[in-house]
Amino acid sequence: MTRTLATVEELAEEAQVLARSLAPKSDGATLVTLSGDLGAGKTTFAQSLAKALGVTEHVTSPTFVLAKTYTLKDQTFSELVHIDAYRLKEGELQSIRFNELHVRPDVLIVLEWPERVRESLPKADVALSLSVGPDETRTLSYA
Repeated sequence: MTRTLATVEELAEEAQVLARSLAPKSDGATLVTLSGDLGAGKTTFAQSLAKALGVTEHVTSPTFVLAKTYTLKDQTFSELVHIDAYRLKEGELQSIRFNELHVRPDVLIVLEWPERVRESLPKADVALSLSVGPDETRTLSYA
């Protein structure tokens, strides 16, 4: 499925729709991946998803710290872990405890730049790709 989004508000609405559709799995964390060029809206989408899940603190890109964890209250997940793999190399996911997180059904992992660590990643539960058009619209594709 592909959607063309004209505004940041529409991107936020799409994140809310996704948030309502997510549910924990019995065999491990739920993994959402976000692909796209720099400036495509990956972090904006992650911020909107976090807000839709009840995160009240300011959500920033984890580019330099690699991963940030947010506690979710009154949600089906207890934690949202936002990972930016841009600076990681293949095989370095364990440096941020990915394997420990991925076995926990109460965790929702949102990972930007999955192509940087593709061989280390399990199959995503939801794989999204974002691109920017010449008129600044965003195209969001669900794989």
